[in-house]
Amino acid sequence: MNTLIPIILSGGSGTRLWPLSREKYPKQLLPLINDDSLLQATVRRMDGLKGVQLSAPMIVCNEEYRFVIAEQLRIMDRKGSILLEPFGRNTAPALTLAALAALREGDDSILLVMPSDHVIMDVESFQAAVLAGMLQAMDGGIVTFGITPNAPETGYGYIQSGELIEQGKTAYQIARFVEKPDLSTAQTYLDAGNYLWNSGLFMMRASVWLSAIGKCRPDILIACQAAWDQGSADGDFLRVDKKAFEQCPSDSIDYAVMERIARQESDLPGGVVIPLTAGWSDIGAWSSLWQVLPKDDAGNVAKGDVLLNDCKNTLAISESRLVTCVGIENVIVVETPDAVLVVHKDKTQDVKLVVDMLKQQGRSEGKLHRKVFRPWGWYDGIDVGERFQVKRIVVKPGAALSLQMHHHRAEHWVVVRGTARVTRNKDVYLVSENESTYIPLGTSHRLENPGCVPLEMIEIQSGSYLGEDDIVRFEDIYGRKEH
Repeated sequence: MNTLIPIILSGGSGTRLWPLSREKYPKQLLPLINDDSLLQATVRRMDGLKGVQLSAPMIVCNEEYRFVIAEQLRIMDRKGSILLEPFGRNTAPALTLAALAALREGDDSILLVMPSDHVIMDVESFQAAVLAGMLQAMDGGIVTFGITPNAPETGYGYIQSGELIEQGKTAYQIARFVEKPDLSTAQTYLDAGNYLWNSGLFMMRASVWLSAIGKCRPDILIACQAAWDQGSADGDFLRVDKKAFEQCPSDSIDYAVMERIARQESDLPGGVVIPLTAGWSDIGAWSSLWQVLPKDDAGNVAKGDVLLNDCKNTLAISESRLVTCVGIENVIVVETPDAVLVVHKDKTQDVKLVVDMLKQQGRSEGKLHRKVFRPWGWYDGIDVGERFQVKRIVVKPGAALSLQMHHHRAEHWVVVRGTARVTRNKDVYLVSENESTYIPLGTSHRLENPGCVPLEMIEIQSGSYLGEDDIVRFEDIYGRKEH
C-alpha cells in the first residue's frame, strides 16, 4: 500500500485579514471558523481517509511559527514533523525541501500538498478527490485540484481542463494555466464550463517532484539540496542550513513547474487536474470569511460581544469589548485590543494597503498583536507610557523563560496566581501569590513555573528603553538567540 504524507505549507502572512491576522501570528494560526485554527482543520482533513496508509503530517513553516504550531499539534494530541524555513522563498522551494525530507527514510511516498489557510466544508468530497488523485500520482503524474467555479471570480487564477484521461475517471489533462482575469474574461471562463479555479492543492510522488523541479529549476533544487544536506534534526523540528537556503531563488509551484507541464514540455511528467466541489475557500479577504460563516436572516455574522440593529450583510467581530452596529450594510467591522478595522465588503482586498502603511510608519500593529505568544506561554501589553510599560505574563506549568539580562530597564514582578521560581544573579527563591520581587537593571535573571497550574503575574518595566530587543540571553531551553 502506498504511503501518503500530508505536506502542509504554512508560510503566508494573511495581510488582508488584518487586524486579526498579523505578520507574527498569521491567519492559519487563528480559529476563524470554529474552535480549530485553520492549520488544525487542515491536519484533521485527512481523518477517516480509507484505503490509504497515512503518515503523520509534515508542516513547512517559518522558524518564527515553530513553537505555536508545535503547541497546536500538542493540543490536538497529534504527531507531526515541522520543517523550518529560515526565510520565505515561496512554495516551490518549500515543497522541494519537503520532498527531500520525505525521501530521507528511502520510501518514495505520495505527497499531498495543502496550504494551511484554506477552508473545505465538505471533507467527504475532498477525500474522494484525494483518492482519485492518488491513482494518477501512483502512475507518475503531478496532480492539481481545480475548484469548480460558481461565479466569475476575478481573485483567483484558473486552470483550463483538457482531454479526459480515462473514461469513467474524474481526471483531465491540464490544457493551460491562466492569470487572474478581469470580470468579462472570468464570465467567459464560467460560461465555457472547462475552467476551474486554481486551488494551490497538489499531489505527486516525492521523486517525481524532485525530478520535475530539477529539470525546470535546477538552481532551486541545488540550493535546497545543499540546505537539506547541511541541516539537522532537533526533536520534531527539521532545520535546514540558513546560509545555503539564503541562496535559493523564490518561485511558486505554478510558475516553476506546473505551467511548463501544461505546455507539455519534453521529459516532464504528465499534468492532471481533478475537479473539486467541496465548499472550498482560501479565505483571502474578510469578504471570503463572511461568505463561509453561518448568517442570520439578514445576512449578518456576529462573533464575540456584538450587538446589531437594522444591519444587513455585515460581519462584526469583537475580541475584547462591546461592538455595536446600527443601520449599516455590506460592512466589515473587526475589533481587537489594539486596533479596529471598518471596511466596505467591496474593498476588503485593499486591507493589505493599510498594513503596508503601518510598516512604512514603523508601527508594531502591522506585525504583532498586543497579546504575544512565546514557547513558554504568552504576554499581553496592558499599558505603556514614557519610561514604563505594564505586561500581564502567563507561564505554562513546567516552562521557563531564558536566563537573561537587560541593559536599559528594571522590572517589578507581582504574582497573582501560582508560584514563581526566580533566579536573580546567584540567588534562587520562590515568589507566591500576592508577593512581589524586583529585578534591577543589568541583573541576570530567570522566571520559571515549577507548579502544575499556569503562573500568572504582572510585570512593570521601567527604564530609558523598553524594546523587546534589549535582551542578552545566557541560557535558553528553546534554542533562541533573540526574544
